[in-house]
Amino acid sequence: MFRLAFLASLLALVIPVIGSLPAYASDPLWVGSRAGKVRSETLLKALRSSSDHGLDPAWYSITEVEKAVAPGADAAAAEALLGAVFVSYASDVSTGRVRANRIDKEISIDQRTVDPAELMKAAREAPDFAVYLASLPPKGDYPALQKALVHWRDKRAEAVFTPLPDGAALKPGMVDARVPLLRKRLTELEFKLPALDADAVADRYDEGLVAVVKSYQATKGLTVDGVIGAKTVRSLNTTIDERIGQIIANLERRRWLPVDLGRRYVFVNTADYSMVFVNDGKVAFQSLVIVGTAKDPTPEISSVMRGFQTNPFWTVPQSIAGEEYLPLLRRDPSALTAGGFRIFASWSEDIELDPNTVDWSSVHPKAFPFRIRQDSGAANALGYIFFPFSNKYGIYMHDTASRWLFTEGSRNFSHGCIRLQNPLDFVEAVYGGKGNFSKERVRQVIDAGQQAHYTFPEPVTLHVTYRTVAADAEGTATFRDDVYGRDRLVVKAMKKG
Repeated sequence: MFRLAFLASLLALVIPVIGSLPAYASDPLWVGSRAGKVRSETLLKALRSSSDHGLDPAWYSITEVEKAVAPGADAAAAEALLGAVFVSYASDVSTGRVRANRIDKEISIDQRTVDPAELMKAAREAPDFAVYLASLPPKGDYPALQKALVHWRDKRAEAVFTPLPDGAALKPGMVDARVPLLRKRLTELEFKLPALDADAVADRYDEGLVAVVKSYQATKGLTVDGVIGAKTVRSLNTTIDERIGQIIANLERRRWLPVDLGRRYVFVNTADYSMVFVNDGKVAFQSLVIVGTAKDPTPEISSVMRGFQTNPFWTVPQSIAGEEYLPLLRRDPSALTAGGFRIFASWSEDIELDPNTVDWSSVHPKAFPFRIRQDSGAANALGYIFFPFSNKYGIYMHDTASRWLFTEGSRNFSHGCIRLQNPLDFVEAVYGGKGNFSKERVRQVIDAGQQAHYTFPEPVTLHVTYRTVAADAEGTATFRDDVYGRDRLVVKAMKKG
């Protein structure tokens, strides 16, 4: 029933498209000629190997397509079916199988779409249809991710999985029954372990094993401390099927992005806690970033950055004011004063209130009526520099007063905003010697406590992404753990279509 409904929906899509093509295009594209036979066989071959892209041949009714290209098949039905399946596959492999903004409210990107009529026209006019089909998937790191998918699928056939039990944090020097299991699990993950001395205690978490764990933590973006806590246990217990799912999700996620990311663009990878600024095809700046927690994840966003501001105020979001600051105010109405916070009567008025005059016990956390604003300065949550950009979440990039957090491996500490490690160096790279920009003069403005607005010489495209897998040219994959759980959502949505 599902397959019949699928075919019906595809035919409903493509038949109007065929009718809208120019008169010459009414000639059969897939049947009735040698060229059509080559196209249909080439398409069938691509469908059979669609799993190389993390897709499933069954999604394209492969059995019906095989029947349609067989001798004696109904030509009109075959023509309609092959056109429908081609449009579906070409769309999936070039711009993504799912509409990203529909599967997660924390995704708001400018995903490309394809015009079925344009796809059919291009298929007809392509001098070599096989070359045309091969040109549809993204370039860049996409082929490397495909190699990684092949590698991990091969590993699955011979995989051994020894889960590490939950328990209290396992710290260096401790003796624990889980240590032999830890050794076995790391070996399964292809980490080379030092041999145990003849007089060694098998259950001791010794220095040699700690060093291997630290190496593992570094490869996963975890805090490199050698402590086997809850995050490291979850990471170690990730199965091969889950890793394969991550690769498939990242292939799909790459298809969502533009073919050309822009001449000047910022690429923030929240899963890797990293950011790069690319100018004319070259990395001009890169930095560590701090992003949102699992509870307050940083969204995936397409936007544009146009400038920055020094010494910003921070207006506390209503949710943070009600959930985090209201309990403090109930205990001590002056609790926020030392941090440079001011409280105003409403979001539309600049009438400042004395916090000691408010009955905080009567304020509901879900309907916090006041506006809390933090003055600029050393303690300001936004630091000294603020980069606004348009988005529906109220998310922005900024400096931070808590710079020590950049020493952590898992840097998901914010309420969703992106904290940048070296914002002035980033600004200097964006200006690139233009606009009479001087980092020293901006520092003087900051030191003087002045609020100033600066406009970049050219706008910078912004891509805030969530890429949990990277791969080198040989297909060797580096994974980041799916902290936000989005990879699982993507894979599930792809299966639904």
